[in-house]
Amino acid sequence: MNGYSVTAMTWRAPVLAMGLCVAGTVAAMAQQGGDARPSAFATLLTWMPFILEGFVLNLVMSILAMAIATVAGVILGFMQISPIQLIRLPAKLVTHLFRNSPWLVILFAIMFLIPFQIRLPGGGVVMIPDWVKATIGFALPVMANVSEILRGAVASIPSGQWESAESLAFTRYQTLRYIILPQCIRRMMPPWMNWYALMTLMTPMAAILGVNEALGNTQAAMEAAGARPELLVPFYLFLMTIFFIFIYPISLYTRRLERRFAAGS
Repeated sequence: MNGYSVTAMTWRAPVLAMGLCVAGTVAAMAQQGGDARPSAFATLLTWMPFILEGFVLNLVMSILAMAIATVAGVILGFMQISPIQLIRLPAKLVTHLFRNSPWLVILFAIMFLIPFQIRLPGGGVVMIPDWVKATIGFALPVMANVSEILRGAVASIPSGQWESAESLAFTRYQTLRYIILPQCIRRMMPPWMNWYALMTLMTPMAAILGVNEALGNTQAAMEAAGARPELLVPFYLFLMTIFFIFIYPISLYTRRLERRFAAGS
């Protein structure tokens, strides 16, 4: 039954996405009527490279933000499981703060807190692009969730393994490195990939802050083409499709990892 549902999801979702794009194009052509201007589809073809250029920035932001979030989240997760209360309590506070704050609020806060430029001691000036600040803003909530993923993975290991390591005179560091963490990595991979996919889908929010990513370029392209109503459906469906093409294989692979690790446990 599970095999059937996964197989059905594998082919039905892309077919549905393609059908929506075709339906959107037909609807746009019907709205245009006898207008002498280029059709909505022809206009979309003209602006596709511009939109895809913005989508590349979405991918760059998502990859960099996930790298930052992973490194910082692992450190924060280790701090959460520290036996020292002075380290553990602030780490828990930071984790809960960013896990339970709206992403858009974090983005606005980062945009205003990080300066537009940094003056170097020699008199030089380093400009900080808006997309860099947006990348940091996306990394913070994911960092908190990676921290919680690590904490939960460590807590899911049976206590008997800690006791066995202690009986073998392993230090806490040795127990974590050689026994606990190798098992945690397998348990962390599926939720880590889910969070990467979710964050990639959130990156269009950067357009609100003036970043020229895919959504921002799509809106700019429609304005440059005359802000015609019939452009809305094909342009936004194309935007949805390119995100779908990138995210859908990640979703499938995540499900495959979940089944594999569940069978191996």
